[in-house]
Amino acid sequence: MSGTLYVVATPIGNLEDMTYRAVRILAEVVLIAAEDTRHSRKLLSHYGIATRLISYHDHNEKGRAEQLLARLKEGESIALISDAGTPCIADPGYELVQRCHHEEIPVVAVPGSSAVIAALSIAGLPTEGFRFLGFLPAKTQARRTVLQRCSDESTTQVMYEAPHRLLATLSDIVEICGGECRVAIARELTKRHEELFAGTAQEALTDFSERESVKGELVIMLAAAPRQAPAMTIAEQLLHLRQTTDLDWKEIVKLVARDHGVAGSEVYRESLALRKKEVEGDEEGSG
Repeated sequence: MSGTLYVVATPIGNLEDMTYRAVRILAEVVLIAAEDTRHSRKLLSHYGIATRLISYHDHNEKGRAEQLLARLKEGESIALISDAGTPCIADPGYELVQRCHHEEIPVVAVPGSSAVIAALSIAGLPTEGFRFLGFLPAKTQARRTVLQRCSDESTTQVMYEAPHRLLATLSDIVEICGGECRVAIARELTKRHEELFAGTAQEALTDFSERESVKGELVIMLAAAPRQAPAMTIAEQLLHLRQTTDLDWKEIVKLVARDHGVAGSEVYRESLALRKKEVEGDEEGSG
């Protein structure tokens, strides 16, 4: 039988944010594949874990994956950790996990800290749905292209950013999404100088521009633009689309439901009344 690959979440700052299960798994496996062994050794030392560490990062991922797969096939269980938070989320690891699935080697999640979820939980922004973008591109035009897409989204957008690019990113958000759009910026989560800024994009730009420097990991959350009330009622828009487009009723109902932010079933009921009138009109014309 093969061993098991455990994908283990580790603290994003505060070392106390380790689960009992994570500590046990890291102590029991034969090997821990870590993004930075020097960084991870501090965590293991804190919990008295003596398991051997081996590096696994962006620059050696392909070659190291082969070595780890060979050991897993021999029956050894291995843990995968990143520098902070949950592995494979904007961190190395997915190729190894993918290969394990292909080789039918068990992969088990040991959940815990995640900067994305931690930031969203305290942001005060809508979270019925959200989109995680990872790290924004470093180059200006590429970053602006991503933010342009964000401006059209109907859910909260979550992204990582480096401190030295924060002001440039906030300037782009103000220009592309508008100064009044709602943002939340989490900095140094779970650490001594943890901070959450919540306000408009323009207020954020003004606030952070007045600081001498910004340090620490940053999570930027951008709320969707408020939905503008449609100019027509549901019935008016149904009739308008029916008269001015070649769309069928199913497509019309879907469009109107989206524009009004209501359930398709509600729009469908209104469309039935219009269809009935349409049929009655046809019958009168033929008679």
